[in-house]
Amino acid sequence: MSGSATVAVFGAAGLIGEIVSAALQEKGFRTIAVARRFTEAQRSRLQPSHCTIDFMRLDRDRLSAWLADHAVDVVINCVGVLQDGPKGGTQDVHVGWIGRLLSAMPAQGLLIQLSVPGDPASDRTPFSTSKHEADAMIAASGRDFVILRPGFVLAPTAYGGSALLRAVASLPLNLSKQTADAAFRVTDAADLAATVLDVLSKWRSGQRGWRAVWDVMATDASTVGDVINGLSERLGGPSRRLRLPAWLMQLGARAGDAASMLGWAPPIRSTSLAEMHRGVTGDPQGWMAATGVRPKSLAEALRQLPVGVQERWFGRLYLLKAVVLATLSLFWIASGAIALTVAFTEATAILSKIGLPDTLARVTTVATGMLDIAIGLGIAVRRSAWASLWTGIAVSLLYVAASVVLLPALWADPVGAMVKTVPIVALMLVALATLDDR
Repeated sequence: MSGSATVAVFGAAGLIGEIVSAALQEKGFRTIAVARRFTEAQRSRLQPSHCTIDFMRLDRDRLSAWLADHAVDVVINCVGVLQDGPKGGTQDVHVGWIGRLLSAMPAQGLLIQLSVPGDPASDRTPFSTSKHEADAMIAASGRDFVILRPGFVLAPTAYGGSALLRAVASLPLNLSKQTADAAFRVTDAADLAATVLDVLSKWRSGQRGWRAVWDVMATDASTVGDVINGLSERLGGPSRRLRLPAWLMQLGARAGDAASMLGWAPPIRSTSLAEMHRGVTGDPQGWMAATGVRPKSLAEALRQLPVGVQERWFGRLYLLKAVVLATLSLFWIASGAIALTVAFTEATAILSKIGLPDTLARVTTVATGMLDIAIGLGIAVRRSAWASLWTGIAVSLLYVAASVVLLPALWADPVGAMVKTVPIVALMLVALATLDDR
């Protein structure tokens, strides 16, 4: 073990947090990877030092006690939220959390903050504004700190913006000219991990007085379009053919905002689009001089990415995931609404054919219609989507079984109402297979 105290990585389930936590473990640092939720794959990778706790609900005293109980002397803060939603607001997640953390940490501890690059004067969204406000609080705290401001992080895994650009690179699409021409310097994930390891190694050897703010990114300038073209070439994607109009991207961002209120984490939202238009730039010379890290260029970073059928499948399916889920949600809602309104008489007549009394037929039609609507609404909400999809599969199979036994003539319907149930079940299985975000 490197040193007797502990490094706590908050936000360890995120793209950067997981990368940093794994790198620290591999180098023998006593590390606690802290998050509100981990996937099973993350638990396996970060064994045995992951900790699932809703740390955002800890007040100053309970947070201080937790840090003391675990002998934490270094905190790496990777906590962030793109915009206000069910997972929290930017002001509380970025500023409120940092305020509690600064007051709870030991006076001689080190705080490493993952932030965003750019001049605060150019901030366009509450995301970057609150991030820079938190940075200012850290700088004024009087404690040792290192603020890392990476560019667009390229890593073997994909999440959020990196997943979106992989998807665009895998399809015959291009972003609007305004978006594609925006400055977009990249950061190789390994360079970010190497920076954290360098700081911690020096800290463990006794170096103190840290007051560093570094832009951690490639020295070569690049644009969003350069990244997409590079990913397309690396992943074997098609030549760019269809440029998305700016209004369509704005519409997609608004749809993403709506989906985020239902608990989803869509990669395209109004904040992410505004931040892309703002551009990602910085000066990495100070960071390079202090750490000796030579950042990988865009081309070098792209060569580190894995290439295989799994990457191509991911890129092609990623945007279709939203289409599949929206289609299934609307299908179930429409199915129930139609049965309860314009098709109510026909639906009750079908049940009457199998011998149900008129009143029971009406009650059953209302119950199944409401069930269909509930399944559709449940699929639309992230927290209930998994259970609702499985419920939809079970209900569909029940409908099929009941029709085979009681009304086999329905299978001869020229419209194929019952036959279409089979591909619907298959589509719900696809939705379940792609439900995970990371």
